[in-house]
Parts: sequence; structure tokens; C-alpha cells
Amino acid sequence: MFRIWGKIFKDNRMLQDTTICDESEDTRTHKVFRALEEICYEFDLGKPIWLENTIAEFKRHAKARFYQDNFVEQIEFDYLELQVIEED
Repeated sequence: MFRIWGKIFKDNRMLQDTTICDESEDTRTHKVFRALEEICYEFDLGKPIWLENTIAEFKRHAKARFYQDNFVEQIEFDYLELQVIEED
């Protein structure tokens, strides 16, 4: 089982969160992208752009934060955080 926890923060408080579970036999990268897509759909957000520092942070810690710089449209929160909480 592969699970990702998506959270929206504003002023150091979590406003929304969701967990996406994926039991497919797909690659880890595909699972992450699919989970991000589902999280953005659930939170009614446009998909963020993976910047170099976001990719590096995710590779290092299995956690990434998407700030205003990652989004094309204006966001009403400080950041969206993805965290891998379980891997096969």
C-alpha cells in the first residue's frame, strides 16, 4: 500500500487534510503524481508546478511543500504539503 497525506496550512495551522491510498502496481513517481492530482481535485486547486527545490526536498525527506511560487493562480493559504506516510 502507498499512502500520501496532503495538508493545507495557513498561519501555521492545518486547514484541510486528506489521505490518498494507492494499491496499484505502478511506479512510485506515477503514484505520487496521481495522488497530487487527486488531492488538488479534492481541495479544488490547480495543479502546482514541481520546482527544482521542491523535487530535491521530496527526494530527501519524502515530503514536499508547494508555496505560491509553485501555483499559477493565487492561493488563499501559505502552502500545500505532501508527505509519503506508507510505502510498499
